[in-house]
Amino acid sequence: MTEGYRALREAAALLDLSARGKIRATGEDRVRLLHAMTTNHIEQLKPGEGCYALLLNAQGRMLADLNVLCFEDHLLLDTEPETREKVRLHLERYIIADDVALEDATDALATLAVEGPKAAEILARVGAPAPEAPQATSAWGDRLVARLSATGAEGFWFILPRSDKDELAAGLRRAGAVEASPEDARTVRIENGRPRYGEDLSERFIINEAQLWRALHFNKGCYLGQEIVERVRSRGQVHRRLVRLRIEAAVPPAAGTPLLGEEKAVGEITSAAFSPALGAVVALGYVRDPYNRPGAVLTAGEAAASVVAAEPA
Repeated sequence: MTEGYRALREAAALLDLSARGKIRATGEDRVRLLHAMTTNHIEQLKPGEGCYALLLNAQGRMLADLNVLCFEDHLLLDTEPETREKVRLHLERYIIADDVALEDATDALATLAVEGPKAAEILARVGAPAPEAPQATSAWGDRLVARLSATGAEGFWFILPRSDKDELAAGLRRAGAVEASPEDARTVRIENGRPRYGEDLSERFIINEAQLWRALHFNKGCYLGQEIVERVRSRGQVHRRLVRLRIEAAVPPAAGTPLLGEEKAVGEITSAAFSPALGAVVALGYVRDPYNRPGAVLTAGEAAASVVAAEPA
């Protein structure tokens, strides 16, 4: 058990998330465009607020996930490193006569995260504001503090000029934040059931299968892909769902490993890691009915696997 892993579970850990894509949307039509292109309600956001949302294609498939942060004169879109360019190009395709400009600010801005049950204590020690609502933001001089989490633990992200990153990181370490590795963060993310685009989410799946209800506003009006989402929801035609699993093994199975129920393939692993705290492998995966219920017993390779929760966090 590493110190970074322990800090994420029991105290506060420092993560460098600067590779995440950051796209700034400006122009009078920015809110209207993003409202029409994402699954959540962008038009109701006020400066200092934010939301989690998905970009879908016309077939309802998930193209990317986003944290959308609202400011007086722009929207800041935070996304996974792998979808940075994909998001920009997808949105630009739909800017026709709209007053919208997209600027990739990833290389100019850094992102440092403090996550863990004692994250708020670290912010208090360095004198930083701690926004209360999920995805909410507060200014801290030239730095921005956002209530976001990559691991599913309590978390706060600092978005700031890259030239300021080393100084802030040093201050957070002095305040007690323990540096955690990407491997530490990934393990805790899976323990907490937090899916990640590029592993658990992709164009193979629709939002109904991923059960990402926190990204979906049911009464917002039309958006790209809505027809498919609503048709599937109204007819109840979801036959596989993303679930949380525990596997009695010491070595995590690879992504794509089949999950068997009564000796037939009923699903597959999307991400897995060994949990030192549990002494077993934790995983996320898509499982078909009726095996995607808590307590269902499956097989992954040679190991017993059980569904511990019927939806992600």
